[in-house]
Amino acid sequence: MFRYSVQNRSGQLRNIATFLLISIFMFDGLAQSKSTENKQPNIIYILADDLGIGDLSVYNENGKINTPHLDQLAAQGMRFTDAHTSSSVCTPTRYGILTGRYNWRTPLKQFVTWGTSPMLIKDDRLTVADLLQQNGYKTANIGKWHLGLNWALKDSSQELEYYSGIKDKYPIEQLDYSKPLKKGALDLGFDYSYLLSASLNMPPFVYVENDKVVMGPIGISEQKRNENKYAYWIKGPISDDFKHDQVLPVFVDKTVSYIQENAKDDKPYFIYLPLPAPHNPILPIAPWKGKSNINPYADFVLMIDDLMGKIFKAVKESGEEDNTIIIFTSDNGCAANANYGVLKAKGHNPSYIYSGNKGSYLEGGHRVPFIIKWPEKIQPNSISDATICTTDFMATCADIVDYDLKDNEAEDSYTMLPLLLQEEGYNREATIHHSKEGVFAIRKGDWKLIVSPSSGLNAMGKPLKKLKGLPENILYNLKTDVGEHVNLAEKYPEKVEELKQLLIKQINDGRSTPGELQKNDKIDIPWVQAAFANNTQN
Repeated sequence: MFRYSVQNRSGQLRNIATFLLISIFMFDGLAQSKSTENKQPNIIYILADDLGIGDLSVYNENGKINTPHLDQLAAQGMRFTDAHTSSSVCTPTRYGILTGRYNWRTPLKQFVTWGTSPMLIKDDRLTVADLLQQNGYKTANIGKWHLGLNWALKDSSQELEYYSGIKDKYPIEQLDYSKPLKKGALDLGFDYSYLLSASLNMPPFVYVENDKVVMGPIGISEQKRNENKYAYWIKGPISDDFKHDQVLPVFVDKTVSYIQENAKDDKPYFIYLPLPAPHNPILPIAPWKGKSNINPYADFVLMIDDLMGKIFKAVKESGEEDNTIIIFTSDNGCAANANYGVLKAKGHNPSYIYSGNKGSYLEGGHRVPFIIKWPEKIQPNSISDATICTTDFMATCADIVDYDLKDNEAEDSYTMLPLLLQEEGYNREATIHHSKEGVFAIRKGDWKLIVSPSSGLNAMGKPLKKLKGLPENILYNLKTDVGEHVNLAEKYPEKVEELKQLLIKQINDGRSTPGELQKNDKIDIPWVQAAFANNTQN
């Protein structure tokens, strides 16, 4: 009897122990589930370089380049048909993405920075990386920087604090690669950084990790140019670990490793991945070289698509796919050195149905692919025809983490979250476009006004030599003339005046969003100069 009682009690104890263990595991599982549920989404922002909207097969029914991985991203998320960069060239768009502010409010009024230009973003300017870092995110920048870096110099008397004009750059022979940068990505809210200073055709050709040069240059890379200009770069210092045709795979591998290392972490992560491709030099490698049967540019696009698939796979395998936002877009339209002649002869137009390409105020210069996937929130295979701008990224992130932007933060950024959730509340009144030469255009609804395209002056008041013989104002109705062929300015003078005054106001106010007026860096455009009298700083 006694023995039976002991055995019975032992069984009861085992049952209790088992129950407790199961309860603990269930509680732990619920806790983990709750933790995952309450965790802010991971964010991966991928920025292609000089990729046209017509280069993705999901956007171009007549395209000859097949992009299955990016098409699948669109099928799993939302595709925007009317997305625009804030400029039609590299650096200005990057500034807008990271700050939520138009670049022409800074000293950068035209063109781009160089590999040795000083930092464009000032210390007191909040970036999206700052915002996310301050709200519990791990932040990483991997890829083409092209926003200026304050290099350490052999001669400290040559120091430059910030970018102040197109000729403002450090003498390349004065760079001291053995010392950390004076200012770099880590000063702008990034915990980790692995970057190339500018475009793949601009020296110095070295990798910079966490604001330190990975390997100093051992020689000079000779200027390279082939007969079709597919592969061209400027002569300059190059390190032994820098191979032009391997830079894109290196950045993708770094990104995959970062995703794997930070999967399941308590903290969400933000990866800003500005690709160096398909910008010149156009350098597809095996197995993509020759794969398109079109030209090297088309091969390069295929290579990008395959490598994006590698990133998407890493996200899926991380176990956090449902709560990871992936954005894929481009910094401007396709560049002419992609060889449009060959592409069009094969039936492929990188600009799709739009006029113009990189550098232009026409749609092909700044209307870009924009795809966003967020399985927990975005309905698969959804399409938005709303007019958005790449400056909107910062306000969207602020909305996601419930951060109230101050008046001097993200002055040209509107949250896209209502669009993603298919709700009311996206309030962008108009979008200002800006060309390589500094020409302004404004878009509101179906109407687009290009102001003084051949006035002879850019936003710095400097001469424009290439643009001649154009009317003072060009007005298009994109609903009836998306190819921008018929100028309606004389027919609708009241629309010209309405849009011009709105453009002047949004420039003069120092912001296009509601809020306290802000100051711009000096702008000397004749048709708005009077309006700037009380709103400029030198």
